[in-house]
Amino acid sequence: MNEKILYLASGSPRRREILENLGYTVVRLSADIDETPLPDENAADYVQRMAREKNAAALNLWNAQHSSLPEFPVLTADTTVALDNRILGKPDNAAHAEAMLAQLSGRTHQVLTAVGVHWRGDTQIVMQQSDVRFKTLSAAEIRAYVGSGEPLDKAGAYGIQGVGGVFVEDLRGSFTGVMGLPVFETVVLLRAMDRETPPFGA
Repeated sequence: MNEKILYLASGSPRRREILENLGYTVVRLSADIDETPLPDENAADYVQRMAREKNAAALNLWNAQHSSLPEFPVLTADTTVALDNRILGKPDNAAHAEAMLAQLSGRTHQVLTAVGVHWRGDTQIVMQQSDVRFKTLSAAEIRAYVGSGEPLDKAGAYGIQGVGGVFVEDLRGSFTGVMGLPVFETVVLLRAMDRETPPFGA
């Protein structure tokens, strides 16, 4: 049996691509939950709660449709951007995206991604944090970027793997973590759960 199969409870094409690049066959599962932060919830607690709750939601849906446990690990993840300990989620509209980018301009913010894996009754969570510094953005740059449509479905209103990467002056952490799935931490977690992983690294 091919052990390099994962159930991915995420609609993110970036997470799917990262896992496929690691050699995994990815099977999509649904995991719709309320992603509203709790009052005074900090970013680290928030992303870990989201990863755990998404995993639980996916397992509940699986259990409602099947009489046996999942054949392969169920992986979930959540990414958020924080500035001055404030969570910056996905923008509501173009004006909101412009306001977010103006806040990030010329400053260092944090990107936190939590990864959750459930396998044989055990759910484990890891979190990775990166510091990302933006160059100073002009109003014209912000308008043009928002006009491209790229930032409208992304936490913090930018995608480092896309055009938004030109704004990143400095990155200390994990590029794939900022994308949405830190490969080092993910492989360490899967290896700790005795799952097949790439024969190098971690």
